[in-house]
Order: sequence, then structure tokens, then C-alpha cells
Amino acid sequence: MAQTPSHFLGIDFDTVTYQAVGEELNRLSQLPAFSFVVTPNVDHVLMLHPTSPVPATLAFQQAYAAAEMRLCDSRILRRLARLHGVTLEVVTGSDLTAYLFESGRLNGRKVAIIGGDAAMLPQLRERFPAIEIVQHRPPMGVLRDERASEQIIRFIEQERAHYVMLAIGAPQSEIIAHRCLLAGKSVGVGLCIGASIEFLLGRKSRAPRWMQRLGLEWAFRLLSEPRRLWRRYLVTGPRVFLLSHRWRAP
Repeated sequence: MAQTPSHFLGIDFDTVTYQAVGEELNRLSQLPAFSFVVTPNVDHVLMLHPTSPVPATLAFQQAYAAAEMRLCDSRILRRLARLHGVTLEVVTGSDLTAYLFESGRLNGRKVAIIGGDAAMLPQLRERFPAIEIVQHRPPMGVLRDERASEQIIRFIEQERAHYVMLAIGAPQSEIIAHRCLLAGKSVGVGLCIGASIEFLLGRKSRAPRWMQRLGLEWAFRLLSEPRRLWRRYLVTGPRVFLLSHRWRAP
């Protein structure tokens, strides 16, 4: 894209609007080569800068470096960046996914969903009949299962969808997307979207807009799923403030 990225915490963020992203994705989706987009949030930043690296750390870092776009998915990151004089434009994965489906940009296009359950495909097809949608449902822990990882890559290669939406969580989605890029046999553009389709279908509730504007969506999600998310938001997450305090612009 013809714009200068904003560098913060080791990531070159693309500071663009939803409409500009939609136009760029439309262009990428028609190229005879694969590319992919990541949506960095606080959790991703901490995985990119771990206190104790795990086997997937390097692969995750390499995937981030190879991404076509890096869109800020966190108002907390935007506020921390502002303290350093860096401007970030928030384009959340959930809002981007909803925008693409509901704006008609995907009508007449082929979309491949990686992840989700058996009910997701018929629900999406019923709600968005103008979109050709296919789905692959891999098992849990694909990074520990080489056969499952290869099945995802083969599916993406064979379906040749315009858009590939990876909903298997981080760092799995990003690493698999990078492997597709390196294999060189896929086309279209990949989006690492987390739980975005569950929000789109109303299976999970988003925080009210006022909470989102105040950067409190994390609190809403914590209250909605405390047993699953308490450690991420209350124990692991606050380390981002230390990373921000120590960060210096290159």
C-alpha cells in the first residue's frame, strides 16, 4: 500500500481506514499468489516478545515479518503508541470481518473458512447467500500435528479461494498462513480473524461501543469468559505496559 507504516514495539503497523483496507484486500484477492494480513493486539505483542521463548515464537515472529499488512487491533496499543508520538489507526479483526461480509465486498467471491464448528458453514451460507463459502475444520493443536497442518495448507491450495479466513487462534493462524506463502501454491489473501465470525453470527457478544471507545473491551470479554481469559488479561497482559515503557523508537 502507498503509505508509510507506523513503527511501534517492533511492529510496522499500517495506518489505514476500513475502506482502504477493503480496497487493498480486493486487489490482493485477485493476484495469482498468496498473501496474508495479521491484526496485532496486546496478546500478540506479548507472544512476539516473550519472557521465555517457546518453539512457536520464532515462527510467529517470521510470520509477522512476512505479512502483507499489520492492522492495529487494540485501542490500548494505540494509546500506548500515542505516548511515544506514534499514531496508529485501529482496524479490529472483528469489525473488519463484519465490514467485509456486510458491505457486499465478498458477494460473488469465494471465501474459505479455516476453523469453526459444523453449524458455522450453513449459518454463514444462509445469511450471506451471495458469497461462495467453503470450510475446513482442523483438530485442536495443529502446530503439534504436522499432518493436520499440511491438510490445512492443501485445502487452501485446492480451493483457490479469493479470501481465506483463518479462525484457529494465534499463533496458529499466522504461522499456517506464512507456511502457505512459503509453499507458493496458494492464491488469494488470508486474514487471521480469531473469533470474528462468532461475533458476526451473534454467538458471542461484543462490548458496547462506549466500552470499545474507552479501550475497555478487554474488561467486557473478561466478565463474559472469566475462567478462560482471567490469566491473559490480569496476569499476562499488564506486561505490555513495561514493554511500552522500555521501548525506544529506532
